[in-house]
Amino acid sequence: MRLARRMADVKASEIREILKITERPEVISFAGGLPAPELFPIAQMIDADRIVLESNGRQALQYSTTEGFGPLRAWIANRLNTRQGLAYDADNVLITHGSQQALDLSGKVFLDEGDVVLCESPTYLAAISAFRAYGCRFVEVATDEQGMVASDLEACLEANPDTKLIYVIPDFQNPTGRTWSIERRRRLAELSAQYGVPVLEDNPYGELRFEGEPLPPVKSFDQSGNVLSLGTFSKILAPGYRIGWIAGDKDIISKYVMVKQGVDLQCNTLAQMVIAKYLELNDIDQHIDVIRTTYRRRRDLAVATMEDAFPASVTFTRPSGGLFLWVELPDHINAQDLLVTCLEHDVAFVPGGSFFPNGGHDNTLRINFSNMPDDKIVEGLRRIGDILKDMC
Repeated sequence: MRLARRMADVKASEIREILKITERPEVISFAGGLPAPELFPIAQMIDADRIVLESNGRQALQYSTTEGFGPLRAWIANRLNTRQGLAYDADNVLITHGSQQALDLSGKVFLDEGDVVLCESPTYLAAISAFRAYGCRFVEVATDEQGMVASDLEACLEANPDTKLIYVIPDFQNPTGRTWSIERRRRLAELSAQYGVPVLEDNPYGELRFEGEPLPPVKSFDQSGNVLSLGTFSKILAPGYRIGWIAGDKDIISKYVMVKQGVDLQCNTLAQMVIAKYLELNDIDQHIDVIRTTYRRRRDLAVATMEDAFPASVTFTRPSGGLFLWVELPDHINAQDLLVTCLEHDVAFVPGGSFFPNGGHDNTLRINFSNMPDDKIVEGLRRIGDILKDMC
């Protein structure tokens, strides 16, 4: 069978493949970025679903506009305005099937074969997969505890005039958990304007801050209209609805609408209306506070356990929010080999090499702390620690 040339570069998601293994009930999994299912507001969603179907079922079960359900888009615009200092209305927002579809649509809108995407090193694995399908070339920008190193970002832009896109996760980055400083955010917006390169600011975890004050998004420093904001209900409500968004200047959002029409016409009407009704009837911030409290405790427990159980030669991040810890092993330890042994002991994580689009860094791994209950966090990390002690 003759396939499109792009299929040669399309590979199965390593995280998704690992998750298949972790479906076994005995496996303690730190692999996926899964929210805690016991925190899903099931009773409230049942009520919202019933009200929508009883009061407006014909509309909820019908085709709708590509842009998305108007009241939901207006709610998102208002939240961006109040939380991030923007001045959007509903027409600045396109509803997508999770932020993952927004990444894929961005590839359609911006990328031709051979174009360059600048990204953090490391960066989100599923973004790599989405963009790679369009035949782009990745240039990794050096990062530290403050985010992208501004001097290296400028050097990469200067050296790669065919750069079409800069992809970043400034808040509680996936996979490292790091958060950018205000100065790095401001400088990215300045360089984006100077070089005329759009920025995709992905923010699935920004609401999940455990301590400190929220930082202004890169978009708040944008004077050129180059910055697009990605968000999702997956981490603050429930991922099963697959409802996210991309927001930006109306002229570029109109381009996204056109390419989405060729993909799926629209997102699930019922899901959008149910979420909108839930937001109308409930205090989402109160719900997010419950999530934060749970994840903060699990973060603290994971950090304390790793400090006690891991060898001193192993280092890891201590994020102030989000879902992930990033671990660096001694150079001689390959995280893939570690995973094989850990799976024999019914514990899983994601090796870090996959988060580097140009390879290498096989002595790294990502730990998710949001999904496992407290006792399994302790037990699973102690198992990893015991195996690491033998390997170190």
